[in-house]
Amino acid sequence: MHAVVVTGGKQYRVQEGDVIYVEKLEAEVDSSVELGNVLLVEKEDGIVVGKPVVEGAKVVAKVAAQGKAKKVIVFKYKRKKDYRRKHGHRQAYTKLVVEKIEA
Repeated sequence: MHAVVVTGGKQYRVQEGDVIYVEKLEAEVDSSVELGNVLLVEKEDGIVVGKPVVEGAKVVAKVAAQGKAKKVIVFKYKRKKDYRRKHGHRQAYTKLVVEKIEA
């Protein structure tokens, strides 16, 4: 069974046991999170597509970790003008383990 779920403005194709990294969610480690914006569910008997979401479908996931991604360097530069700006950014994420797809 597969599902397409939306969280943090992005879509993820998941199945039971998958590990996904999503935008930071306000949840404790080892707690359970329900993702309700399910766009599509693929079962043995066919595919159910939502308009825009599938009614009554949800994905239950366990929060495995909270963390930050590797640093991305943003460097702005204009030649001959003595203009240089260097910034770093580390995006916060939540690591989820998909436990169950209910549809």
